[in-house]
Amino acid sequence: MILAVCGGKGGVGKSTVSLNLARELDAVAVDADLATPDLPRGRGPDLHDVLSGRAAPMEAVETVDSIELLPCGRSLAGARAADLTELPNALSMVDRQFGRVVVDCPAGLARDVGYQIHSADAVVLVTTPDRAALLNAFRTRHLAGELDTPVVSVVVNKATASEDRDIATRVEDELGAPTTVVPQRSALADSFRSGKPLRDAQPESPALSAFETLTERIEESERQITENAEAA
Repeated sequence: MILAVCGGKGGVGKSTVSLNLARELDAVAVDADLATPDLPRGRGPDLHDVLSGRAAPMEAVETVDSIELLPCGRSLAGARAADLTELPNALSMVDRQFGRVVVDCPAGLARDVGYQIHSADAVVLVTTPDRAALLNAFRTRHLAGELDTPVVSVVVNKATASEDRDIATRVEDELGAPTTVVPQRSALADSFRSGKPLRDAQPESPALSAFETLTERIEESERQITENAEAA
């Protein structure tokens, strides 16, 4: 399964969710934010090289601590040379080899993230409780619908108070997908800055239970998607 983690607005925690989901799902994390990547750097070929034809997808996948990662380059020239139309094929090849792929998507809508969503089997929307982020999440939900990619879960990230949980309930009703609240915790931010998932950096953190719940929901959706595909 290819899972696109997106949300529209920058700064909501898509990369943090992507890194932790890849760890929990035993998936390859793909940093598909060509201009402003946030996942750990690699040591060899990267997604810029893959999308410009300089490397095969499997050449660019490497192990970084506990994560299988297809990193993205940091140069503007590399981003300009990358051909986004090659992304679906690259992700499909990684998926066939590893079985699960988590794609960290860029901020923005339409072309900014359209190829990533179109390439995926399912979408996880990430938002914070503020109005601007929620509005962008709804817009991304609409884009996913236009591309026939189901939204299987919503993450309300950086929750700080009971009213944020109330918002999560309303978001679940509006978007029609299970919603998981990830509380704002310094441990989560610290682990991401170190380039490590929470399970490896601070496994006793209470925030880890949110990712365990999210993983269970995604795995259930994965089973349903597989069953529907087999039935068809």
